Amino acid sequence: MAEREDWNAKIIDEFRTNQGKVGGMFEGMPLCLVTHTGAKTGTERVNPVAYQKLDDGGYAIFASKGGSPTNPDWYHNLLANPNVRVEVGTDSFDAVAREAKGEERDRIWTTQKERYQGFAEYEEKTKGIRDIPVIVLEPTG
Repeated sequence: MAEREDWNAKIIDEFRTNQGKVGGMFEGMPLCLVTHTGAKTGTERVNPVAYQKLDDGGYAIFASKGGSPTNPDWYHNLLANPNVRVEVGTDSFDAVAREAKGEERDRIWTTQKERYQGFAEYEEKTKGIRDIPVIVLEPTG
């Protein structure tokens, strides 16, 4: 767990130092930072996640966890505590998280796979184990 936190901390620092841009394996990928509250601990946490800007002004994020058989911890935290803070580039705003379902989820997910092949690969890894959740972040202000 500490290794994952250290890895995230480096991405978060690079994101904030470079006005929302990061290099390495995430270069060119739209990333945002989501500050949320732990479901069990109540601890504030920050996670870098890929996003897709939605036509209605919201953002979609994807609980892919690199194709792991389990959902990331932040997914469970957002379901339990949907009020979040989002950083996109140099902008930040409060939002409410909700899980996309049905046609909405399928539409957003299909677009993400078309834009970024890695997400199609994550889906392939999880086939028969889980459907990768799509979370919509709706700005509140």
